[in-house]
Amino acid sequence: MRAWRTHCWAGMMLLSLTACTSSPTGRNQLILFSDADMNNLGAQSFEQMKIQQKVATDPKVNQYVQCVAKRITDNVPANKGFTRWEVVVFDSEQVNAFALPGGKIGVFTGLLDVAKNQHQLATVIGHEVAHVLADHSNERLSQSQIANTGLQITNVALGASSYSQYSDVTMAALGLGVQYGVILPYGRSQESEADVLGLELMAKAGFDPRQSIELWRNMSAAANGAEPPELLSTHPSHQTRISDLNQKISTLKTYPASQPNCSA
Repeated sequence: MRAWRTHCWAGMMLLSLTACTSSPTGRNQLILFSDADMNNLGAQSFEQMKIQQKVATDPKVNQYVQCVAKRITDNVPANKGFTRWEVVVFDSEQVNAFALPGGKIGVFTGLLDVAKNQHQLATVIGHEVAHVLADHSNERLSQSQIANTGLQITNVALGASSYSQYSDVTMAALGLGVQYGVILPYGRSQESEADVLGLELMAKAGFDPRQSIELWRNMSAAANGAEPPELLSTHPSHQTRISDLNQKISTLKTYPASQPNCSA
């Protein structure tokens, strides 16, 4: 038994060494799962979300969110094993959004109270899409596997067990809470990376990247001083985020001046 465990651990270490790659910004990543595995997990988790959460039916709200999301995703290269993005608006007071592997985007109506215009909404959607493009879910799943806590998830990804048996574990690894669609944070480096990549996406789509600053000011005001200290949070502080975004905006290329016309 000891020899078997040693062999398995050696195999895992070898796998981890051969799966090291670089993120779009050049950060080192550990990626163990294929795009097909991740797309499958993302699609199944999204179906679970649509069961757990109330889907918004207001046609005006849906048209608005779909319009902004389409402008963002039209500027995303089709290189992750899927060609179509599905966007669903959830009727919830939660101020958040998410994107999953396989091209699944969820936006909570509570976000629209803080993202005051199309540019600010594009900031959030671009940020969430960037998580997918940078393989952040795969990275988190892979880290769980190496830590010997993701064996059940591996079975799901490889098709060895039914998704329903491990759906809670899988959704948590993808950043979704098991109840009421609570969004679990990525690590600070992943959040900062998604900020940078998302800013580029929204700018390419014709949205005003300067509005990203206003969005985070709105977020800070909405938090009402309830934000935890930066060192105790996986997210950058709002002020750090604003500072980093200002620096990135100053280096952005000049994109077409024509702006989308997605009205709320």
